[in-house]
Amino acid sequence: MIAVLKQSATPEQIAYLTRWLEGMGLEIHTYHGNNTTVLGLTGDTGSVDMELLGSLEFVDVVKRVSEPFKMANRKFHPNDTIVEIGNVKIGGGHFAVIAGPCSVESEEQIIDVATQVKAGGADILRGGAFKPRTSPYVFQGLKEDGIRLLLEAKKATSLPIITEIMNISTLDLFEDVDIIQVGARNMQNYDLLKELGKTGKCILLKRGFSNTLQELLMSTEYIMREGNENVILCERGIRTFESYTRNTLDLSAVPALHELSHLPVVVDPSHATGKARMVPPMAAAAAASGADGLMIEVHNNPSCALCDGAQSITPAQFAELNKRIQAVRKAIE
Repeated sequence: MIAVLKQSATPEQIAYLTRWLEGMGLEIHTYHGNNTTVLGLTGDTGSVDMELLGSLEFVDVVKRVSEPFKMANRKFHPNDTIVEIGNVKIGGGHFAVIAGPCSVESEEQIIDVATQVKAGGADILRGGAFKPRTSPYVFQGLKEDGIRLLLEAKKATSLPIITEIMNISTLDLFEDVDIIQVGARNMQNYDLLKELGKTGKCILLKRGFSNTLQELLMSTEYIMREGNENVILCERGIRTFESYTRNTLDLSAVPALHELSHLPVVVDPSHATGKARMVPPMAAAAAASGADGLMIEVHNNPSCALCDGAQSITPAQFAELNKRIQAVRKAIE
């Protein structure tokens, strides 16, 4: 349920109403916009007398929210959320490009790629330290050493870093990581999501390859309900009957998520297509669809990559792609 207050509502009236509703056992989430204040009510809202609430002189309208996700819902938070990571902003008209290798392989490799993607226009450095792989016989990542090397690359380039977490037990290792990524396989690992909600860190949540948008937003609720509103949604392709590409990139998810939620949405065309040659056109299409950012896999020697070399572009290709992306964004402004 939401209560939209009139512009004339005073801080004292808002505080009074909040105390009254909290006295009914409800959780109140207050959003102060440029022209209005919205109170989001969660809990057993069936006990709320909508007519009584709507009759208050400073209440404009009272509505029930039919969707099961509340805190991620645009009805609760009409304006776009802008997530800030250092000097980088994502959402609300701010666009960020995340680039780097699928896996951290060595100090020389990650610093070389980080330096080149920064020169090519990247805002954030990605690199996998813990790698969830389908086969137990392939490279699983450098783990703790991988995070250490990412931090060395951050020192060398000043780029914020993002890397994936797989297990609650490793959370302490992510203390200096700027953005914690939750991969598709962990999208519904609710215990992990709740713990991440207590950190206050920026969380990038990838859509599961067989999950609906509503399921993605319900997973987001587990993070936000613990008090962490620094969440970025990521579309990375879904599993369909088509086998030519690794996944099917659902670009309709971008405008759909923007309608449903106030959170920023980034697109990962690398995992979606699985083919390096398809990354540039799909990245441009994602920018044209209104995405708030992109996540691109870049490797300095894709043919020798220990993980997902087939979908990784070179630093030189990335620099050209970034120019194309910026041109697309300028064209649709």
